[in-house]
Amino acid sequence: MAAKQATSRGIKGKRVTAYSFLDLVPIIEGGSAGQALANAADLAVHAESLGFQRYWIAEHHGMALAGAATAVVIGHVAAATKTIRVGAGGIMLPNHAPLVIAEQFGTLDALFPGRIDLGLGRAPGSDPAVARALRRAFDGDESAFPRDVVELQAYFAGTGPVPATPAAGAAVRLVILGSSLFGAQLAAALGLPFAFAAHFAPDLLDEAAAVYRHYFRASAGLAAPYFICGVNVFGADSDEEAALLASSQAQAFVALRSGRPIALPPPKPGYRESLPAAARAMLDRVLECSAVGGPAKLADDLAAILRRTQADELILSSGIYDHAARKHSLTRAAEAMRALRVAA
Repeated sequence: MAAKQATSRGIKGKRVTAYSFLDLVPIIEGGSAGQALANAADLAVHAESLGFQRYWIAEHHGMALAGAATAVVIGHVAAATKTIRVGAGGIMLPNHAPLVIAEQFGTLDALFPGRIDLGLGRAPGSDPAVARALRRAFDGDESAFPRDVVELQAYFAGTGPVPATPAAGAAVRLVILGSSLFGAQLAAALGLPFAFAAHFAPDLLDEAAAVYRHYFRASAGLAAPYFICGVNVFGADSDEEAALLASSQAQAFVALRSGRPIALPPPKPGYRESLPAAARAMLDRVLECSAVGGPAKLADDLAAILRRTQADELILSSGIYDHAARKHSLTRAAEAMRALRVAA
């Protein structure tokens, strides 16, 4: 697909239709899971007021993140909000029997009709020890994930191998998540939206988007490709403040890549510059798809990502230590996205 021409702040010929938020529900250094969950509900209310389309919770295990019981947290966030779509970004399907997920998300749809999304990932989202503790063997069989997705679809359609109450007939929207060509190909074959995890694994972003769009087959639920791109966003009143806020996530990412996950630490001035060259290069590569800055730079960074991806939706993520600063970052991001719409 040829790239469409764009201004520095807007995308000519393309209307930016949606912006959403991915919350890992981080437990901050010195904080608690209860505080993280309260912050998630408060942040979701704020995102709803800013026009965000959806609010996603990610399933992770063995880390300082409070979203492990993902369906429970989705219910908590949905109960605090009124209109915003709420869902999983995503459920790591190898960890669960499809019937259990169908029942959980069918229940969520019964409680919050027409507001529930179910993003599905094929990675276990944990190390082998945690995977064993979850009592689901992950043997690397690539055919298992497509089979599980199709089985899940059957439960929602009321045609599964056993009844799945209250899943049958539920209006749960399925999305395939991925950071490789496998997810792109599966989403295209099934006619489902595809969300690419460029916020931490951007290497195959361009190729995956092209594969998804090229091979997409229309389905009963989706007539044309719908591509979602994950983006790190750190917005503030100045470029310097935004860069400082982003240092919390950088510290946590370096710790995770070193095999010692930590609670989200406070910002650290000069953190990136204090790292060895190899660690700086790693951070620059994995966090390539990021928008960091005050109002003008934030809009320019987001416009550049949209020019590159032609995404139908950006799903924004940010690990910010201070809750008030995180809310303000969402405000700045929403302002930037609205400005891009006006300029389009």
